[in-house]
Amino acid sequence: MNCKAALTSVSMFVALFTYAQQTNAPKFGKGLFNLVGKDSTWTMNMSARVQFLATADWDSNRDGLYNPSSSMLVRRARLKFNGFAFSPKLKYKMELGLSNRDISGASEHTGNAPRYILDAVLKWNFYQNFELWFGQTKLPGNRERVISSANMQLVDRSLLNKRFNIDRDMGMQLRHHFKLSDKFIVREAFAFSQGEGRNITVGNLGGHQYTAHLELLPFGKFEGKGDYTGGDLKREQTPKLAFAMGYDFNNDAVKNRSNQGNYMINDEGYYQTDITTLFVDTMFKYKGFSFMGEYAYRDAKDPVAKNSDGTLTGEIVQVGSALNLQSGYLFTNNWEVSGRFTNISLNEAITGKGTEDQYTIGLSKYIAGHKLKVQTDVSYLDIATTTNQLMYRLQVDIHF
Repeated sequence: MNCKAALTSVSMFVALFTYAQQTNAPKFGKGLFNLVGKDSTWTMNMSARVQFLATADWDSNRDGLYNPSSSMLVRRARLKFNGFAFSPKLKYKMELGLSNRDISGASEHTGNAPRYILDAVLKWNFYQNFELWFGQTKLPGNRERVISSANMQLVDRSLLNKRFNIDRDMGMQLRHHFKLSDKFIVREAFAFSQGEGRNITVGNLGGHQYTAHLELLPFGKFEGKGDYTGGDLKREQTPKLAFAMGYDFNNDAVKNRSNQGNYMINDEGYYQTDITTLFVDTMFKYKGFSFMGEYAYRDAKDPVAKNSDGTLTGEIVQVGSALNLQSGYLFTNNWEVSGRFTNISLNEAITGKGTEDQYTIGLSKYIAGHKLKVQTDVSYLDIATTTNQLMYRLQVDIHF
């Protein structure tokens, strides 16, 4: 972040926080302040959150641990604004990232500028249970990615999400829900997007991206949107289950992970190929116990990037599959123990990468739910073709 932008952001934050002190600010965790227009035709809630992360890593073999490394950083630092404009049926959300990790990835494709904007989206409830979204926001992909980084059960998301998620993009989404019975809820989502990821300024380089998502909730809604929150902090008094399927097609994609990863540059500009991604996931919660499972699969029409004369560029679409299973139990004193198993199986014949299995054990203390918590976990990564790794992490979250 350049100095001028940093000073502007800090000045805005201080000014708004000072104003909030002079008004009836919400209670902790509900935002810094709420604004309502005089004629009640608009509202705004502003919130802020920070994650402080410490990490230690070791390489591992039969002889023990070696090659230690460590780091401490502000993992995430974000400001979020949401409310409605003109009518409660027209909602908006804007989220800005201020940490180095939030704004990294600047290139000629983003105008060589930091990627401050995470979300900038309008949501119009134009008819009954139909909503039309327009702008940049998360696509309806795997559940773990849609769960906010503020509400995770473990320190960070799994390797499945890292390798297979379709993240954010610019475009339109149509969302709808209906009931099959008094409790059984069905949700549908369809997205049409640019297919290049977030904050792209050079326009559409390949084709477009199409995403469809179907979700079933046979036992009704989760408390507090718990189907998209890590852990059973609401301690569901009756069993709650969500099951979802998603399909994503990126026509003439130019990145090696659909709309994520590296650009596949060749002698004509960009190598293009059709990439499909399939997601299946579930979430179950009951009286402090929680379970989440996800499966992802990616394929491509021609995954090996080539130049016009048929020579290889070195870039390869990361085709293959992944499985993630995680579970936890929240005790009455708000300590939670959790565990996760993740398997990554890229197509070795194409990608040259073998199987990876990661095992994670986590411990969390929820002081004020997800709004103020301390989390720690230990992960062991078993890699088929290279050195295994051990990782320890400690993270503190505070969300105003």
